[in-house]
Amino acid sequence: MKKITTLIFFFTLFCNFNVYCQLVADTSKVVLIETIDGNEYVGKILSDNTVTLILKTDNIGIITIQRINIKKIKEVKLEQIKDGTVWFENIQSTRYFWAPNGYGLKTGEGYYQNLWIFYNQAGYGFSDNFSVGVGLIPLFLFAGGSTPVWITPKFSIPIKKDEFNLGAGILAATVIGEDSASFGIAYGLTTFGSRDRNFTLGMGYGYVGKDWAKRPIVMASTMIRTGKRGYFMSENYYISTGDGYVILMTLGGRTLTRKIAIDYGLVIPIYTGMESLVAIPWLGLTVPIEGK
Repeated sequence: MKKITTLIFFFTLFCNFNVYCQLVADTSKVVLIETIDGNEYVGKILSDNTVTLILKTDNIGIITIQRINIKKIKEVKLEQIKDGTVWFENIQSTRYFWAPNGYGLKTGEGYYQNLWIFYNQAGYGFSDNFSVGVGLIPLFLFAGGSTPVWITPKFSIPIKKDEFNLGAGILAATVIGEDSASFGIAYGLTTFGSRDRNFTLGMGYGYVGKDWAKRPIVMASTMIRTGKRGYFMSENYYISTGDGYVILMTLGGRTLTRKIAIDYGLVIPIYTGMESLVAIPWLGLTVPIEGK
């Protein structure tokens, strides 16, 4: 009995540290493996240990990768694989150029967004249904100018996965360095479609101090994936002024890399009595904070 116990002990030790004792992996999952030399491999892990990993790929068959050469292993959703290649995830799938949609950040996920250098906002998902963003325009860097700051809590409610989502939130802002009242907008919205291809219709009421707007702002936006790296986007607002109207149209796109998303487009204001068309360039980037 003592000999058997001793053999079991050494066999267990051997399995933990020896290359020939492979750990059988979950072969139902597809992973993306990035090596330190910049190569990427997509497939299913057949076995794994502290020294080597055996991967079954569709294009080059079964390969063995030294663990010391692996930089990152990430699970890949089946819908991300197109014609044998992995399409990048939409880094900023919860927002268009600026406006939110009905999708929420996942628990532990976040982002940093910058528009034209001065506009800065960061968001974090406290749960799959609740996230908070904070932002500022640092005018204090310029001769101590007054600085706008804001907070944007948002609730996201999935009604039907990848097809129908509701969202609601508020942008509450103030200006540090001035005695002016707080201001912002409370909104609700509905998003139809997936994170890669959707349409959102929303409505919000602005406020200054305790005074609320008499008429809502109506928003209609869309996001359509065009390929591995690109999206077409359009974000549009209709604002009634009582004796007229203002329409803000933004048309453009988003280009993805593994590290950032770059947004670009033109903002076209249309208003009562306008005599000529003006287009204002839009440029922004988003850096993700990866979740668990």
